[in-house]
Amino acid sequence: MKITDIIDEYYEPFVAKYKDTLLPGQMKALHAMRGCRSGSCGEIFIQCTDCGHQEWRPLSCGHRNCPQCQHHEASQWIERQQEKLLPVEYFMVTFTLPYELRELAYWHQKIVFSLFFLCVSSTLKDFGLKPKNLGAEIGMTMVLHTHSRRLDYHPHLHVVIPGGGIDKLRKQWKKIKGKYLFNDKALAKVFRARFLDALNKEGLTVPTGIRSKWVVQCKGVGKGLPAIKYLSRYLYRGVISEKNIISSKDGMVTFRYTENTGKIRYRTLKGEDFLRLILKHVLPKGFRRIRDYGFLHSKAKKLLSLVQYVLRVQLESITPVPRASFSCPRCKAPMEVLFFLLRPG
Repeated sequence: MKITDIIDEYYEPFVAKYKDTLLPGQMKALHAMRGCRSGSCGEIFIQCTDCGHQEWRPLSCGHRNCPQCQHHEASQWIERQQEKLLPVEYFMVTFTLPYELRELAYWHQKIVFSLFFLCVSSTLKDFGLKPKNLGAEIGMTMVLHTHSRRLDYHPHLHVVIPGGGIDKLRKQWKKIKGKYLFNDKALAKVFRARFLDALNKEGLTVPTGIRSKWVVQCKGVGKGLPAIKYLSRYLYRGVISEKNIISSKDGMVTFRYTENTGKIRYRTLKGEDFLRLILKHVLPKGFRRIRDYGFLHSKAKKLLSLVQYVLRVQLESITPVPRASFSCPRCKAPMEVLFFLLRPG
């Protein structure tokens, strides 16, 4: 089902129930998704390159939480990663905030999530620098997700790490020892201490009774481009795909999701509660949920070049993946954009 149809159907009961509890940006996201490809965001005038057929097409909203506007991002990420691709094993480390801190994270997102990135990156960097691990600087790409497979609020950071690090003084690549990157339990212990300390220093009221064991998972995801493509599908999935919204009937919305085991499950809830569930994952305006660190940082191009030189990486020119072009409804030939008509919003 189309998300626009769901919003139109349940907009009034949603506003009546939740308007006073929304965070800045959530109502704006709802309005953006409601107007996506309806003409309210603007239109483009296109013409067939073969038969000359002309027509208007509505513009998409471009909001990063809109299910209709999330498809091109993964292709762009693959392009960027191909330029940094190394002939080594890749790992994904996942840090999850415990249940007791999720309410705090929701109401103080900019502060808590900024500290989340900071403490995870510093923990991993220090583990890489330890002589018994690598004794070298690692590279990291981090992606923040706030949703579980059931769409509940479940903040976690996925960290993609090439299996090794660079010794800048010796100009030497240090590969991992054995088949795993770092010890999960040791990472969790250090991260927990740093994160709680950082929250206290910010003056936030940290709940009591926080569990002592936190969840950190580290797994290998393969080597080369296939691993990157796998990660792009995993990291860039949106909050929900429209194909997974199954039905809207008698005031209830049903959607499906896939468990870790691969089993498909269904969840049904009131339409206004479904919209609330979607909007809880809207991040603060301008907050970057994808960040690079170490030799993968945008300001570390010389260091990345050293890594590629040491590993004898043969760089190939990357052809950018264009956005899907419009097809003529009459002859199926490509259509070109002649001009835009933008709507104020």
